[in-house]
Amino acid sequence: MVKLLLVAALWVAQATVAQAVSLRVANQGDAQSMDPHSLNETVQLSFVNNIYEPLVARDQQLALTPGLATSWKQATPTVWRFELRRGVAFHDGAPFTADDVVFSFGRAAGEGSDMKSYTSSFKEVRRVDAHTVEIETTAPFPILPDVIASVYMMSKAWCVANKAEAPVDRRKGIENTASFKANGTGPFRLKERQPSTRSVLVRHAAYWDTVQGNVDQVIFTPIGNDATRVAALLSGEIDVMEPTPLQDIERIKASPGFKVLQGPELRTIFLGMDQKRDELLNSNVKGKNPFKDQRVRQAIYQAIDIEAIRTRVMRNAANPTALMVGPGIKGFDAALNRRLPHDPEAARKLLALAGYASGFEVGLNCPNDRYVNDGAICQAVAASLARVGIKVNLQTETKVSYFPKILRRDTGFYLLGWTPGTYDAHNVLSSLLATPNDKGQGQFNLGAYSNPKIDALTLAVQSEVDPGKRNALIREAFELHATDVGHIPLHQQALAWSMKKNIELVQLADNFMPFKWVVVK
Repeated sequence: MVKLLLVAALWVAQATVAQAVSLRVANQGDAQSMDPHSLNETVQLSFVNNIYEPLVARDQQLALTPGLATSWKQATPTVWRFELRRGVAFHDGAPFTADDVVFSFGRAAGEGSDMKSYTSSFKEVRRVDAHTVEIETTAPFPILPDVIASVYMMSKAWCVANKAEAPVDRRKGIENTASFKANGTGPFRLKERQPSTRSVLVRHAAYWDTVQGNVDQVIFTPIGNDATRVAALLSGEIDVMEPTPLQDIERIKASPGFKVLQGPELRTIFLGMDQKRDELLNSNVKGKNPFKDQRVRQAIYQAIDIEAIRTRVMRNAANPTALMVGPGIKGFDAALNRRLPHDPEAARKLLALAGYASGFEVGLNCPNDRYVNDGAICQAVAASLARVGIKVNLQTETKVSYFPKILRRDTGFYLLGWTPGTYDAHNVLSSLLATPNDKGQGQFNLGAYSNPKIDALTLAVQSEVDPGKRNALIREAFELHATDVGHIPLHQQALAWSMKKNIELVQLADNFMPFKWVVVK
């Protein structure tokens, strides 16, 4: 009888393993860390969002929905109160409480965090009781729930026990336990982490919510080479890949058993310029910084052949833009979306007026595995600038080394992409356009562009509740930024994910891929 029971138990175990559903996903780059506060970058935040969760989450239409908080309200103009979900435990079994919330927001606002911009307006986060917290801001902040949807909660006890009280600083290359281990409340647990090789997630059996998908295990593999990534999909080695190389979209569509899911993305690709240093880095101009001159910035803008980038580099899978936000972002104004004309002759005249009739040399830093055709975009920019006398010394590199470099501001000229995590223009004003300070404002304004009027408008936008007045303030800020040529917006890229036809998933315009919504048929 005992023998029969053992055989039956073994059969059940084997059947369970046989029925387990695995999903093999490839991306052109890896999530650089498992620490949810270490890098404000989509691939990383999307991946760890399967492990960690925010108080306020997003649904399949990107609308706000309860996460680790069941409800929230504005108790006073500067105080928001959140009621926390009861009965939630971290993956190690420890209960989730208000102490973890206070700790997590403090960690996200602390030294080394790349999420400071989301907490820059916080005055205090306080515990009311075990399942209630209040966030007090320095001024009225009506969109605060939208802002904190990108800040994930961590276990205070786990971080303390693992000496991970502070996030890793990607600028300094520092790592701690949270870099390669994880302990969240989400639908998946981290089973294996091999940086730049593969990461494995498995379903968390004790997850507090219902999971709509049927995936039990996710194997995430970075494959940087486009051709290799496509070959892996078509040979059946992987099930899903993103991004799909633009030149391969039609071939994959025509391949039996595969499909391509395409859609708009909220990300804007742009160029930034150092406007703070008195001498420009990586340039033959000594004792001066050409980028401090608006005429030089405008010359670069007008020298760039944006149509060539759209048609030849992006194969029409991009929409050129004059704004730092695109359609779908609250505060986008189509009437302002008018680019300066591509005019090399006007660019040469502006350079001459600024004292650079013979042009100058400058380094341009670009990733080659982060955005769609990022390296090729920078090559096209370099070719355009060469026609007006600006010699670009292009440096492309993997995002693993690229992001630490530019986040240290070790650059004079760089390419970056940005999706407002709040889906609101205030995020761009506060993170990219406002003058940098030590509270997180302007944290990703890496060229230190500064206009005091925009700083004042950013604060006014933060507090204004009337939609008409708020949009007018946003419009004024973007008009000032356009006149200054504070940055050079290029385009909004499109999403293209490829997969086997038996895969059903939700493609979000912010390029997040929640595995809890994936169904393998």
